[in-house]
Amino acid sequence: MAKSVRELPTDIKDLIEIHEWDMRTIEGHNRCRELKATCLPAIALNNELIYESIIPAQNELISEIRKRLLNKISRDTT
Repeated sequence: MAKSVRELPTDIKDLIEIHEWDMRTIEGHNRCRELKATCLPAIALNNELIYESIIPAQNELISEIRKRLLNKISRDTT
C-alpha cells in the first residue's frame, strides 16, 4: 500500500501530505484505532478511512484524491 502512494505522480504528491504509520509503534497503533481500521493495509484521506484490506489501482487512488481536493476547495470558497 505504501508503495502505491509513493509511486503516485509527482503532480499529485505535490498536492497532498503523506503520513505513514508503523503498526509496530504505539503511535501507529493509536492512529489505526482513531481511524477505526480493522484490517491492514489501509489508506485514509482527510482523516476518512477509504481503503482497507485492498490496494487500489493507481487511477482509482488518484481519482479519490482529486475528488477530495475538489470538495475541500469547494467548501473553502463558500
